[in-house]
Amino acid sequence: MSITLNAGKTAIPHSAYSALVTSPTTQAETTMTAIKDFILRTGLQTGDALPTESQLCTDLGVSRSSVREAVRTLVALDIVEVRHGHGMFVGKVSMRPMVESLLFRGLLNPGDDHRGLRDIVEVRITLDNALTEPVTQAWKNRQDPELDTLVEEIEEIASKRELFTDQDRRFHMRLLEPLDNHLFLHLTEAFWAVHTLTVPLLDGPRSEDMLSAAKAHRSMLRAARAGDAQAYRQATAQHYAPLLATLT
Repeated sequence: MSITLNAGKTAIPHSAYSALVTSPTTQAETTMTAIKDFILRTGLQTGDALPTESQLCTDLGVSRSSVREAVRTLVALDIVEVRHGHGMFVGKVSMRPMVESLLFRGLLNPGDDHRGLRDIVEVRITLDNALTEPVTQAWKNRQDPELDTLVEEIEEIASKRELFTDQDRRFHMRLLEPLDNHLFLHLTEAFWAVHTLTVPLLDGPRSEDMLSAAKAHRSMLRAARAGDAQAYRQATAQHYAPLLATLT
């Protein structure tokens, strides 16, 4: 598996990706860009094997230290996965790095009236509201036993004054699955993860807040099936109201 890139002279076509990235300034950055370009150019997918470290050194004409530095960065970005004893593979390319960065940002100034956490929640609300039309169009007159079960579980758990974290995630992810643009799903999951990780840092939700949130889930589903965008937005606002009140 050759990348066909020699020292000082590249045989890699000037791809759309290469045109978008900032020009590398170090050998490690050049190596990292070349590896990413190779993944895109050859159509590799998550889990596919990459050239060995030695092969990368030979094909790229760079030092082993540059390859290792580049790979470390790509692993941190979830673009490359290293399986010790097996080699290197294309990573999941998830939004985990963004989640961790957002979480850290939200915690950076915890004494600042939770400003960072409030920003994250407000962005998530904005995304949910922006998706109102496609969600209500996709779910109009559409039945789904999984969503019905999730709403029932949420209501039952809330009645016991317990958190329904897993059911909440599954509910929101399921709502977005029929949409054509899967980036919406990934973004929502990333913001949901930040939300979930930061909520325990706040005072525990009140019983009435959990019941209100549970009711909001049913209202969101009902509005989506009715194709009622206005009712969906109102239910979304109800869903986030207790959390926003805690952060203000």
